[in-house]
Amino acid sequence: EVQLVESGGGLVQAGGSLTLSCAVSGFTFDDYAIGWFRQAPGKEREGVSCISYSDGTTAYVDSVKGRFTISKDNAKNTVYLQMNSLKPEDTAVYYCAIALYYDRPITITGLHELRYWGKGTPVTVSS
Repeated sequence: EVQLVESGGGLVQAGGSLTLSCAVSGFTFDDYAIGWFRQAPGKEREGVSCISYSDGTTAYVDSVKGRFTISKDNAKNTVYLQMNSLKPEDTAVYYCAIALYYDRPITITGLHELRYWGKGTPVTVSS
């Protein structure tokens, strides 16, 4: 059974930092991507960042470039999202998902077959 488990969310003041983790288990494809998405109350879900598990290439939505960093630890089957200089508008539930196929070069909008999702971890940034 494929499982994705997010952790690391919480309450932080504006300007602070958090690191989210996405632990993946039960998945054995050689080439796929992991995406981080978020959904704020009353808003649609948006893609935040993604990383290719085969070559480590990354992509970010413009609003987080320079503040967020995605990385992976293949040995731990875990993807991280380091979030710095957090803003109140970053408040959302953050989800990770496996994209079975993705465009090259990797982009947020080029993730396909998002079949497996975690349950999310909430991030609240106070002003």
